[in-house]
Amino acid sequence: MNEVHRVCVRFHAAIELIGARWTGAILRALLTGHHRYAQIKASVPGLSDTMLAERLRTLEAQDIVERRVIATAPVQVEYHLTEKGLDLEVVLDAVKTWSHRWIPLPDDAEPVGASRGPGEAGGD
Repeated sequence: MNEVHRVCVRFHAAIELIGARWTGAILRALLTGHHRYAQIKASVPGLSDTMLAERLRTLEAQDIVERRVIATAPVQVEYHLTEKGLDLEVVLDAVKTWSHRWIPLPDDAEPVGASRGPGEAGGD
């Protein structure tokens, strides 16, 4: 009964990847339709340019995010989830459900998706 069970190496690598600070919020932003750098940054309060660029590079290197350069004047760059990245939706939805049940909002926070004024976006 007291046998020690080692954590699966793949599980550990996955948790370290998607559990890195800001990564889950960036993935959530991409899943909710934010594809341009400025949109992603605006949807994640407190996220710095440096950290967003670093996380996007990491996610791209892991084939979770694809960087698309659109040949317009001026050139536009968009970030899209790959098939591998899209497979994380069920994981992030489970975390969202768990968080809504167990993580209390700070007293001064308004739940995302609550009633908002004209022009204010909701969502998770």
